[in-house]
Amino acid sequence: MSLPSPPGGYQGRFAPSPTGLLHRGSLVAALASWLDARSQGGQWRVRIEDVDRPRCTPEAAQGIGLQLQALGLVSDAEVVWQSARDRLYQAAVQRLARQGRVYRCRCSRRDRLQARSAEAALRPADGYGCPGACWLRHWPLDGPGALRLKVDPDLVVSWADRRLGPQTQAVGQAVGDFILQRSDGLWAYPLAVVVDDADQGITDVVRGEDLADSTAGQIALQRALGLPQPRYLHTPLVVAADGRKLSKQNGAAALDLHDPVAALAEAGACLGLPAPLSQARAQTHSVRRWLDAAVQAWPWADVSRPASGPAARPGDAGTGPGPVG
Repeated sequence: MSLPSPPGGYQGRFAPSPTGLLHRGSLVAALASWLDARSQGGQWRVRIEDVDRPRCTPEAAQGIGLQLQALGLVSDAEVVWQSARDRLYQAAVQRLARQGRVYRCRCSRRDRLQARSAEAALRPADGYGCPGACWLRHWPLDGPGALRLKVDPDLVVSWADRRLGPQTQAVGQAVGDFILQRSDGLWAYPLAVVVDDADQGITDVVRGEDLADSTAGQIALQRALGLPQPRYLHTPLVVAADGRKLSKQNGAAALDLHDPVAALAEAGACLGLPAPLSQARAQTHSVRRWLDAAVQAWPWADVSRPASGPAARPGDAGTGPGPVG
């Protein structure tokens, strides 16, 4: 079950990775999370997800902050950096280790790629996360290799998304024993995001639909750690001309903020905001005026409604330890 909606207790967040500047797709996620928080009278935080340190730069983080400021999206609390939170991640791993729910995996990247390309019938019984049955080898936890969470192969997680409706994933088979700490010592995203959301008291996670498939695994980890489960809202994706998700990896261009209202209006159109908001320009609106009007028009404001199916919205077809379990 997700958290109840505490009066005045909404805590939301936007968590960009500073591997480059914000683009049109990341603005949609930022705006959606900000509007959802404001429509509930809640708090909105910015968290810099620089856990993948070799790919992140201080310049990109600074640039993201300046972009958000130009768009009027300002954090209500001090910005948090994942790279400064090793102690919290280590404590979470130690808690799981005391329960016998983690193990070292010494399989190489080549081993994992070969396993993923093999026929489903050839996958090990505990999922394709670890192809070498390292769970049975009892490698020392303080030794080399990646650190994995042991997942019950029969684990199925069901949850409700405020836009997509009921969701179910066979985590044991579709995900398997997922990595908590990489073999190079860097913390993996699933652990960091779960620990950070709980530590910051996040009640509502609003992010792009591409992350919906990772939610069930995160819920499994929340349960293993005894942490509360936030509510989830996954927003429509912004795609490039070739149909691929707009992303930094695909060469998405940084936001053009010569007219920040126009950038907000384009993101608002992706989120179903009506005209004239979706057609606004600096000549007709200030950033503050546009944001104030967008809060009033936000179509997902009622978090108390049952998430029993895709919410009706014009133009939205609806997109559709021992072991953890």
